[in-house]
Amino acid sequence: MLNYIWLVLIVSSVVVAAINGRIEVINQAAFSGAKTGVTVCFGLLSVLAFWMGVMKVAEKSGLLELLARALSPLIRLLFPDIPKGHPAIGYILSNMSANLLGLGNAATPMGLKAMEELQKLNPNKQEASPAMCTLLAINTASITLIPTTMIAIRMQYGSINPVEIVGTTLLSSFAATLVALIIDRWYRYRHFRRHR
Repeated sequence: MLNYIWLVLIVSSVVVAAINGRIEVINQAAFSGAKTGVTVCFGLLSVLAFWMGVMKVAEKSGLLELLARALSPLIRLLFPDIPKGHPAIGYILSNMSANLLGLGNAATPMGLKAMEELQKLNPNKQEASPAMCTLLAINTASITLIPTTMIAIRMQYGSINPVEIVGTTLLSSFAATLVALIIDRWYRYRHFRRHR
């Protein structure tokens, strides 16, 4: 569906530019956008490499395991239907840890592996289980302690204080996660009552 939306946007912009006799604007925008995209990507690479290194050091030093143990009561509360010691829990914890550091790109593979493991537990393979919905809600909203990607983009564009967004990001991501969990619990309750 998203491909069709992009196609409509691109075609309509070309048609409007042609009608107005300003087709050269399309070429300028395409090349300018490509240049900006490459520049931003290179700027993000260094920051992502740094934080991925920090994650690796945290993993080797046992800090991630300590964090996992600290978060395990919360995971048991959020995912009561996952058996204790199931591999999905480790992937969920890795996903949440990466999201806490604002590393959405690093969180994605762990989230996909968690979904894969949760699908093995899913009795109805045709629809998402409540645990899968909860993971999706948490992953989408995700509390972010350090918005690494946004800090890198702000640095790239010459922000005087690129880290000033940390407080507002933490507050807004906390509120988004809280709302996502409330909605998730409401749907879980409805699902439970419907199938009781």
